[in-house]
Amino acid sequence: MDWVREWWQDVTTPSAVPSVTVVVLTGVAVLVVLAVPLAWRVARHALTIVHEAGHAVVALLVGRQVSGIRVHSDTSGLTLSRGRPRGPGMVATAFAGYPAPAVVGVGAAALLARGYDVALLWALLALVAGVLVAIRNWYGLWAVLVSLAVLVAVTGWGTPAVQAAFAYVVTWFFLLGAPRAVLEMQSGRRSARRRGARDTSDAGLLGGLTHTPGALWVGVLGLVTLAALGLGGAWLVGLQV
Repeated sequence: MDWVREWWQDVTTPSAVPSVTVVVLTGVAVLVVLAVPLAWRVARHALTIVHEAGHAVVALLVGRQVSGIRVHSDTSGLTLSRGRPRGPGMVATAFAGYPAPAVVGVGAAALLARGYDVALLWALLALVAGVLVAIRNWYGLWAVLVSLAVLVAVTGWGTPAVQAAFAYVVTWFFLLGAPRAVLEMQSGRRSARRRGARDTSDAGLLGGLTHTPGALWVGVLGLVTLAALGLGGAWLVGLQV
């Protein structure tokens, strides 16, 4: 069982925290990804996987039965769950998707601020493996397997420098990508309204469940993700909050 002790030592032993310059540069690299349409479209699959995991986890916590998760080639996703069609549990389930990457980003920032980049990588591996069990479409299976393969390669064979850089890039991506996704959702809502189509976004669903304007929920989700970005970003650059 020597390998278990070595693994546990790697997970629980903090590494040296990179300089603020390195941390900021990884954030700038992520901003470039978010700004380039093709790069954003490819990387956004990771955000969708965590988004749908958020729906699934909260659905389970409120007593719903998760039927499966789908991730589509247009980077949209769907989490199917059974239970009461209305009520607080359904509202919480519908709300959980967009904040999920932000919450993961804040948790990741807390770990990185203490030097636990390897622990973060293993936590992400566990998260993606959990989604793999729930995937119910072929494209989603491919997207999750690719994500899992990248994480396994970096965690298992990456040098400490590569692991740290990857961990910071992923964390910035979740923190910065979460509000970007909310803006994208609002853009999709406007486009649907111009076409006269039904609003099928999470904000539209929340509005229908609570008899409030969907725009209200866009604002709430935006504020939550921006607050997470502020908190997580402060931790990443070493500020005490």
